[in-house]
Amino acid sequence: MTGDKAAQTAPVFTGRRWFIPSALLHELDPGAGRSGRRPRRTARDWIVDFACFLLAVLVGLLGAETLSNSHGLPPALVAADQVLGGLSCGAIWLRRRWPLGLAVVMTPVSFVSETSGGVAVIALFTLAVHRPFRYVAWVAGAQMVLVPLYFWWRPDPDLPYLASIVLLLVLTAATVGWGMFVRSKRQLMLSLRDRARRAETEARLRAEQAQRLAREAIAREMHDVLAHRLTLLSVHAGALEFRPDTPREEIARAAGVIRESSHEALQDLREIIGVLRAGESDDTGRPQPTLAALDTLAVESREAGMKVTLEQRVTDPGAVPASVGRTAYRIAQEGLTNARKHAPGTEVTVSVTGGPGDGLTVTVRNPAPEGDVPPVPGAGQGLIGLTERATLAGGTVEHGPAAGGGFEVRARLPGG
Repeated sequence: MTGDKAAQTAPVFTGRRWFIPSALLHELDPGAGRSGRRPRRTARDWIVDFACFLLAVLVGLLGAETLSNSHGLPPALVAADQVLGGLSCGAIWLRRRWPLGLAVVMTPVSFVSETSGGVAVIALFTLAVHRPFRYVAWVAGAQMVLVPLYFWWRPDPDLPYLASIVLLLVLTAATVGWGMFVRSKRQLMLSLRDRARRAETEARLRAEQAQRLAREAIAREMHDVLAHRLTLLSVHAGALEFRPDTPREEIARAAGVIRESSHEALQDLREIIGVLRAGESDDTGRPQPTLAALDTLAVESREAGMKVTLEQRVTDPGAVPASVGRTAYRIAQEGLTNARKHAPGTEVTVSVTGGPGDGLTVTVRNPAPEGDVPPVPGAGQGLIGLTERATLAGGTVEHGPAAGGGFEVRARLPGG
């Protein structure tokens, strides 16, 4: 899946296409390999192929002249040699399609036909460019083995036997080396292309991961900030709805709590949106809650009608890092919110113990509610968010039924 996306997102080659070999251009273009079509010759291919054809013809003509000066050869053998040379020159145009086949065929043909020598060298060079070294080694090795036999059969009138062998062996080795050099350059270009594709894919994946983490952070922060306020609104609005005979003083107090909670929720929402727009961290803007804000949280919950017992046994609260204190506050806030929704009327105990060097332990426990509790919408995202927060702070969160009944949330956080 990732490889397909990388191929789709990789840019198509947009340089001078006429100057690039068709085989290399076929590899550089990510859509060419999936089309199944054979790459078409570029302008450079036509120029190179025509130059190779002219070179093969020139070598063939020189070989034909050498044959005509050899008086000991029968005319039929000379004619057959020239026919083979002409056919071999025409086969130059097939070297890109069948490099291995042409090189294999030209090995015995060049042994019996002097006019085909140039085509054999060009075919060996093409094989070295387009195929791995194991194929080149077999074909080049066969040609080198036949070199002594060739000059023993057809000695050169102008060069000694040993010099002719050395010259042709050096020419064969140089042809193979040149072809392998060209192939290595093309392989380098392809490897750079692959590295660019991988880098682009990794950058895209990193961007997607960063966006996902940002969305999770936004969702977690909005849930932690707004869920508590909105739950207070729901509790007081429900009390006014189901108890129309409530005394005027209670109605006024509930309305005041609703107004204050709405104001705080709107203020928190403005802060979150402002941080998102400015791209700042959550340590800027309004002061973030810490351990010192737990008393205010307990007072707000009591004003909403909850029974809250707060136990703080932290040796040095001021030395606790702000990030750890904020995480402890969010854990207590989420625990109170869940108790208000799922166990109304029960007494909730919030306990914070520990200190710097020993770590903090935050426990929110409530007994089982009496009677049936109407279902409250929720998907457990708050507890998931708390687990993520504690993990980011280097701690852990455990939640589930308590030993004596009810529900308990227990978190262990580093103390600094």
